[in-house]
Amino acid sequence: MQGCSTMTDSNHVRADDRGTGGILVTGADGEMGHALLAALSHRFLNKREIIAVDLRELTDDRDAHVSASYTGDISDPALAERIALAHDISEVWHLAALLSTRGERVPELALRVNVMGSAQMLKLAADSATRRGRPVKFLFPSTIAIYGVPTLEAKRAAGRVNEDQCMEPITMYGVNKRAVEELGRYYGKHYRQLSTDRLECTVDFRAIRFPGIISAETIPTGGTSDYGPEMFHAAAQGKAYTCFVRPDARIPFMTMPDAVRSLMELAQAPRESLTRETYNVSAFAPSAEEIAAKVREFFPKSNVRYVPTPERQRIVDSWPEDCDDSAARRDWGWKPEHDFDSAFSQYLVPSIRARYGV
Repeated sequence: MQGCSTMTDSNHVRADDRGTGGILVTGADGEMGHALLAALSHRFLNKREIIAVDLRELTDDRDAHVSASYTGDISDPALAERIALAHDISEVWHLAALLSTRGERVPELALRVNVMGSAQMLKLAADSATRRGRPVKFLFPSTIAIYGVPTLEAKRAAGRVNEDQCMEPITMYGVNKRAVEELGRYYGKHYRQLSTDRLECTVDFRAIRFPGIISAETIPTGGTSDYGPEMFHAAAQGKAYTCFVRPDARIPFMTMPDAVRSLMELAQAPRESLTRETYNVSAFAPSAEEIAAKVREFFPKSNVRYVPTPERQRIVDSWPEDCDDSAARRDWGWKPEHDFDSAFSQYLVPSIRARYGV
């Protein structure tokens, strides 16, 4: 992934001319980026500058939500320098990442993008904080993949896992995300700790460990947690589905709207109310067979068979059955809008029916 950065401006207005800082969103062309840009635009466009960065040029519908967009590799220092020179950044929403499936195939590339690219964005945030004389918020979507439960028996015994348990990830993606959590803690509490002119808090780092995320806007792309929505898409098309995990495989899920809302709510929470940098969120935790049963409620002719792929099953088995999100509920009032039933009946199924005309 070579660094080839170009900038396109769309109604560009310097944030410092308005007296408030801009919001930088990396990975803006991704699945979560699409939903987040719409939410940020609804809340802030024409009030604060929204700057988007992605390896690909933004599509027109996404470009309409931003003040300025950049195309390039987030691990390229020249790109970070261009952004820093052009904008007064007060928040970074760092979504860009090489995801789990590709990360296992090219782990060294994942390390460069996910860890070194994140370090580049943290440095950009720290430099901006130094210029501004006050902390820069840094929102980071972490993942359930940072957990590593050693055996299936231990997974079942552990039940709901809190933020401080079972952190021995077995995927490069999980290792990368865990590393960035620690980098964020360092930049937030200890950055340049031997310097006499350091800020007390340079980067206000806030992360959420997301479970599997179900989106009605996009077709599943073969991710490790995509077996649930894949069942629905196959059933709507009248196709049989071969599930790559056992019927008793169980991990937590949530919908994309809840995921984006959780990030927005965490960003708005007063710093003094937060007791940690990284929080779990969760909504529901069905087994694969419970999802298949839900599919049959809407598509009675659905045909699901189970042929577990050992490598993918091993990864799913290393993730907890559910995540304890009591800290998020206590500190900033987190509560999902979609439970297991409404996630499908009110959110996913209507979109799938419209997509396939059934």
